[in-house]
Amino acid sequence: MARSKKSALNRRNFLQSATVGAATLAAGGTGRAQQIQPGTPRVAAPNAAAREAETGIPATNVEVLTNERPGSDFMVDVLKSLGIEYICSNPGSSFRALHESVINYGGNRNPELLTCCHEESAVGMAHGYSKIEGKPLAVFAHGTVGLQHAAMAIYNAYCDRVPVYVIFGNIANAENRRPGVEWAHSVQDGASLVRDFTKWDDAPASLTHFAESAVRAYKIAMTPPMMPIVLVADGDLQEDAIASDARLSIPKLTLAAPPQGESGAVAECARMLVAADNPVIIADRAARTPTGMALLVELAEVLQAPVIDQGGRMNFPTRHPLNHTERSRVLVPAADVVLGLELTDFWGTVHSYRDQLQRTSQPLTKPGAKLISITAGDLFLRSNYQDFERYPEVDLAIAADTEATLPSLIEAVKRMITAYRKRALDDRGAKLAAAARDALDRARTEATYAWDASPISTARLSAELWAQIKNDDWSLVSDVPFVSRWPLRLWNFDKHYQYLGGSGGAGVGYGAPAAVGAALANRKRGRLSVSIQNDGDLMYAPAVLWTAAHHKIPLLSVMHNNRAYHQELMHVQRMANRHNRGIDRAVIGTTLEDPDIDYSKVAQGLGVHAEGPITDPKDLGPAIRRAVEIVRRGEPALVDVVTQPR
Repeated sequence: MARSKKSALNRRNFLQSATVGAATLAAGGTGRAQQIQPGTPRVAAPNAAAREAETGIPATNVEVLTNERPGSDFMVDVLKSLGIEYICSNPGSSFRALHESVINYGGNRNPELLTCCHEESAVGMAHGYSKIEGKPLAVFAHGTVGLQHAAMAIYNAYCDRVPVYVIFGNIANAENRRPGVEWAHSVQDGASLVRDFTKWDDAPASLTHFAESAVRAYKIAMTPPMMPIVLVADGDLQEDAIASDARLSIPKLTLAAPPQGESGAVAECARMLVAADNPVIIADRAARTPTGMALLVELAEVLQAPVIDQGGRMNFPTRHPLNHTERSRVLVPAADVVLGLELTDFWGTVHSYRDQLQRTSQPLTKPGAKLISITAGDLFLRSNYQDFERYPEVDLAIAADTEATLPSLIEAVKRMITAYRKRALDDRGAKLAAAARDALDRARTEATYAWDASPISTARLSAELWAQIKNDDWSLVSDVPFVSRWPLRLWNFDKHYQYLGGSGGAGVGYGAPAAVGAALANRKRGRLSVSIQNDGDLMYAPAVLWTAAHHKIPLLSVMHNNRAYHQELMHVQRMANRHNRGIDRAVIGTTLEDPDIDYSKVAQGLGVHAEGPITDPKDLGPAIRRAVEIVRRGEPALVDVVTQPR
């Protein structure tokens, strides 16, 4: 994409000559030097122009109006070297040079700029994309206000341990700030706003510094535990010309191998698991990749041990006979060994908690039960934002990445299993398989309750959606707790990309942008991306539907339109009961009614095919079928379904 030196110089000389000529005419040929007022563009005075014509020596006070080798071009080269495919951004002047370099110098390809209507949506898209793709895309944010808009979504990604690569523009040198708004949008230490919930940040002072920090930031973000990083792109550094004698280079990116568990601790863990009569494996963010999921299946099968998948990632196939997620209340109290893999809340996993007037808790595990933790979370912790939960009292703590540690743990377990012990494990596995079949039958029966009700039950919504997508290569790109986890109870999840988990920080407004970002990652693989979209969540960032329509990102959004922030409604009801006042007024401040929101019209106004609101369950299947056909053609579609609360 770079132009030849000859053409660049010719164009530059032409523009400079034109500037000199204009100045001569403006001076009326008097030959007198013109006084330059502050803020007025500098041009050559006529006498200077005459001397330049006679001697060939350029006038020193000619303002150069073009720069075909800006620092932002080199910055784009750095981003290309990292393999970044997309940049999500809402346009802003603090990164205007980077913006221009991406689309012209970089050809708007690898990375490609995606237009977002809010920085929170841009980061949310990056969050969802990363959980499908396994690597970050970049986000450009505009100065102080852009980073403030992005902050909540960055916090979600931090709590979810997801690598997000944020670059925000800033004018550090006060002398060069334009009068007015550029001062309000500039900052002395911009990254301080999000430093408590990012893994690393830097404000490079030179292009060499930028190259090294950009590569370092990528490496840090991608090393478990993964988290967002922030780089400041100084406006002068972007816009100033690269010196003709500059010797710039881009460091080689070498990702760090994830930390593995210490061999002695791994052997002790294997010994405890093999000797246990009732071991339970509990996984939250254990499977970073498809390999992690396969390894967890292998460990469970070798031990014939039940797995409880807490759903931070897609850790374990839902129809596997050793998946006993729905039986956690039975299995944890009976366990003699509990192995926690990348648990967000180990303490909460092994304790019951009552949110009453007097908050109380008690252990779920029986006396003598042994607790083992494998987590990279022990390798990095912040103090201010308290997302790390209560301190768990475990018997063996292995500070390491679970996925990297599983191969050695599996081999250690295999070595310790004797033929006699294997027979006992196989007997345990047969009993667990029977219990898993019973649990699935029970879920299918429970799903029939309120089958013909209106508003439509969340079980029927999930079942009707499954009927339309089950023969596709599909990916559920939304979380499921707000629909009573029906998809995880009824559908057959057996691939890593079929479920992404939640937002991490439980910040509302994550769902729609993350779904669009995940659908972007799925697009090149031809997968059918499906989101069960919460109504209140969509209203935080509805314009992300326009981004999906504009960039042809195929996504099926099925609205869970219960016309309320129902979780908060239940909290107010709980307080009303506790205060002995009745629950009849709990709808105030918690519902989305009067008027009801027509999400189909909202989506249509943003360029998305949409139907609804659907209230008759008999109309649901056909509407979803029509929407799926639109998505298969490569466009987004939405079905608005009026639903029961959960």
